Amino acid sequence: QVHLVESGGGLVQAGGSLRLSCAASGRTFSSFFMGWFRQAPGKEREFVAAIRRSGGSTYYADSAKGRFTISSDNAKNTVYLQMNSLKPEDTAVYYCAAGGSVVAVPKYYDYWGQGTQVTVSS
Repeated sequence: QVHLVESGGGLVQAGGSLRLSCAASGRTFSSFFMGWFRQAPGKEREFVAAIRRSGGSTYYADSAKGRFTISSDNAKNTVYLQMNSLKPEDTAVYYCAAGGSVVAVPKYYDYWGQGTQVTVSS
């Protein structure tokens, strides 16, 4: 079992920055990827970024490239998502996930956090 707790969401103006954190506990060694997804009202959950636990390779959705950075601190079992140049369309609930044999597809992740709200005002 893996337990994930997100933090760091909030309200920010367009162009601002936020850093999300995801603290993991439990059998995290069994997960290939740690990922961030987001879901806006009325929309499907979509991939944002992921990091491979072994080797640290990173993957980004086109919407996140150049603005968001995923990183991990293995000693703290924590994954971060640094979000810069935020836009109103980034407004969503952001979820941390662990698992995955397919990096960008939600159904291949086994464990999910409760989510943290990010709201970007124009």
